Amino acid sequence: MIGNFFRGMAMGAADIVPGVSGGTIALLTGIYERLISAIKSVGWDTLVTLKQKGIKAAWQQIDGTFLLSILFGAATSIILLSKVLHYLIETQPIMLWSFFFGLVLASVAYVVKQVDSWNPARILLLVLGTIVAAFISLSQATEIEVTSFSLFFAGSIAICAMILPGISGSFILLLMGMYGFIIGAVKSFDLVSLGIFASGCLVGIMLFSRVLSWLLQHFHSATMAVLSGFMLGALVKLWPWKAVLSYRTNSAGDQVPFIETPVWPWLHQDPQIILAIVAVIIGFSIVFVMDRLLKNTK
Repeated sequence: MIGNFFRGMAMGAADIVPGVSGGTIALLTGIYERLISAIKSVGWDTLVTLKQKGIKAAWQQIDGTFLLSILFGAATSIILLSKVLHYLIETQPIMLWSFFFGLVLASVAYVVKQVDSWNPARILLLVLGTIVAAFISLSQATEIEVTSFSLFFAGSIAICAMILPGISGSFILLLMGMYGFIIGAVKSFDLVSLGIFASGCLVGIMLFSRVLSWLLQHFHSATMAVLSGFMLGALVKLWPWKAVLSYRTNSAGDQVPFIETPVWPWLHQDPQIILAIVAVIIGFSIVFVMDRLLKNTK
């Protein structure tokens, strides 16, 4: 349970950063398919089991202890680390993005190994997944008026991205113009807005988890090929050196980078190449350390 709590914390921390997906961390820590299966099991059948067999049977059916550990860990991370990670994004962006770049790059190698065998169709799915994620990463943002419906809709879309490796729910919120509002609502404990957003998340994840679970059960290798592509495409967003095209006003009223485009290190005014290389190596190494620990645990 404690291990799953820390996995949840890692997922929550990843979901805070626009460009990093909690789904990537779930895959990396070996709980992705269990997580999707547990989420999918929550539904009408749970109520039937609860009525017929009691709380214990219903709790076991939904893998309740596992889900609660993950959710509690993610919530703890979001509350405790949101200010720290956003401080690093604003003050040490190259170091932070380099760390996540190395982390996701090594994770791609980890996920690719989950594909039983490669054929032209799966290679095509890998390429398509890469293109889709890269396109999303380079997309221009839009501004959606904040209403009860748009909050609900944003939650239902963002939560789907959050459980997809390589596609960041935070970045989807940025593209929709909702990221600043949601972060502000978290910091100010705006329970009404957060409740509407959470309702959208609940509906979105209940529907999408069933689709994803079915794909993993019937087309496991093909699905993993697509997810690998999503993670590869996300590297465009995680590239440490960027030129700012436009700014946005954050919840504190400060101007922060909004739309950015990747540039070569030598075109950046302060490339910090040594620091970036060290951060990439650390992120890359963490994946293999975790992989070894998981194998030893098994």
